[in-house]
Amino acid sequence: MQWEGISEFVYVAENESFTKAAKKMAISTAQVSRQISALEKRLNIKLFYRTTRKVSLTEEGRVFYQHCRSVLDGLDEAERAITNLQSRPQGKVKLTAPVTYGEQQILPLINDFMLEYGDVEVTAYLSNQQVDLVEEGYDLAIRLGKLSDSTLMAKKLGKRTNHVCASPAYLAQYGIAHSLSELAKHSCLLGTIDYWRFTEASKEKNLRVSGKVRYNSGFGLVDAALKGLGIVQLPDYYVQQYLENGQLVTLLDNYRVADDGIWAVYPQNRHLSPKIRLLVDYLAQHLN
Repeated sequence: MQWEGISEFVYVAENESFTKAAKKMAISTAQVSRQISALEKRLNIKLFYRTTRKVSLTEEGRVFYQHCRSVLDGLDEAERAITNLQSRPQGKVKLTAPVTYGEQQILPLINDFMLEYGDVEVTAYLSNQQVDLVEEGYDLAIRLGKLSDSTLMAKKLGKRTNHVCASPAYLAQYGIAHSLSELAKHSCLLGTIDYWRFTEASKEKNLRVSGKVRYNSGFGLVDAALKGLGIVQLPDYYVQQYLENGQLVTLLDNYRVADDGIWAVYPQNRHLSPKIRLLVDYLAQHLN
């Protein structure tokens, strides 16, 4: 009931004519007139000034028109979005992702996605530096951990777990660290930062650690840990297979930091194109 007469009202307002509105809507002028009259009666306001030559909006009519136009625009947008849902994705996608995670997790899934949707072309740039998606023309970025750019839309794809671990041979020789303070006695294998993240007393804590190895390569750190050079803290996609086969053993699980989010972020658009929406959904399905 509330929608009756709205389309007729907007058409008359924009064409300043009942007759022209009726022609564009492919209905009779009498029907348009009846709908407008019923709408005015329901609202208890006069929407138009009518003369033999011209139809114009009243002050109340102008206010009502602005709101009705927005509503109809929203309906048009909803219809386009639904149409896009039924469209087969095609065209180019440009995305960026962190280097190692992109190589191990994202690119293999994109390859599978392209086998399923052969009309999609993907260009991927792997970098551990955050790029400006809008400035550099990216459709999508995969980011890990906490998000900082609030101007972007985001969807959580999954999570990653950080493990502190070492080889059984190292632990047999140097002992197991049971508390954070005991890490000071051990050789810690460092990446690009000199602290590790933990949770203690329900609060996240950055603990400074030290050792004789510092690499900007997760694979290099894993290899060092496997060869008994020390203890390492790395995300699960570096170490999970070695934890499962016993080549590495986790430590300090009670202090493990909360899992990090894995996110798809993209510029704010009125709606995602089919190719981007399907790709994001595909990644979320397979990364969870």
